[in-house]
Amino acid sequence: VDKMEDVEVILGPITPAMFARARKLCWVHAITSGADCYLFPEMVASEVMLTGDKGLVGTHLADHTFALLLSLTRRLARAVQDAPHSWKNRVAYRAEEFELEGCTMGIVGFGGTGRQIARRAKAFGMRCIAVDCDPVPPSDEVPEVWGSDRLDELLRTADVVTSGLPLTRQTRNLFDARAFSLMKPTALFVNVTRGEIYDSDALMAAIRKGQIAGAGLDVAPMEPLPPDHPLWTTPNVIMTPHTAGASQFRISRNLDRFCRNIARYRAGEALEGQINKARGF
Repeated sequence: VDKMEDVEVILGPITPAMFARARKLCWVHAITSGADCYLFPEMVASEVMLTGDKGLVGTHLADHTFALLLSLTRRLARAVQDAPHSWKNRVAYRAEEFELEGCTMGIVGFGGTGRQIARRAKAFGMRCIAVDCDPVPPSDEVPEVWGSDRLDELLRTADVVTSGLPLTRQTRNLFDARAFSLMKPTALFVNVTRGEIYDSDALMAAIRKGQIAGAGLDVAPMEPLPPDHPLWTTPNVIMTPHTAGASQFRISRNLDRFCRNIARYRAGEALEGQINKARGF
């Protein structure tokens, strides 16, 4: 970038090389929902502010969560794959399908995405429980947000376990063999946030051993997932190629926030969507 030495505000990504030249930089506004790619050591240690569309992406991520979930519970993915042969398998589909009414939705991470998942879950007649590492306020759907010390209880209780988590040191591989072993054998795992929060080997083993019933995934620990990766052939796993973050409103929402933040920045006011660089979200 020309004249990087004079840049005070950046909208978009920044590399360590750019950062080293930007002696006057005060604020970066991210254009990705996850902040992890911005959090290189020099950036974290600096006083440069980091903001983004934190809290603005929950609606479409929650929509995608339910697209994956319904594809599992109504056996839509299998019917599409079977195509003209689906009619002869309809009895098998019907034997495996179930409705969400009365099921318990367990939400791990009760931020913007988790809250939007809860809204949709309640509309389907589900009971909602949630855990968060911070004492975040409850909602109409979740009258009490449990602390992280009750994660095991959530895993044992929920019929569907979903993630609203960012990627941090604490969340990496949070869903491991132990976590899946605590879940019901009829439970489903759905993740549309960060692939690195689950252990793919442990997930495949849990499904194949019948510890859980299946998974809906938009993200994987390695992307793109190699064509020969066993996740593609693990029964009752459906995947989309990291597309949950798409929305016709996403760019405009984030740009509107950036424009509001310019006014706040000039006035010396707190910025919207601030990311705690030390914590990673």
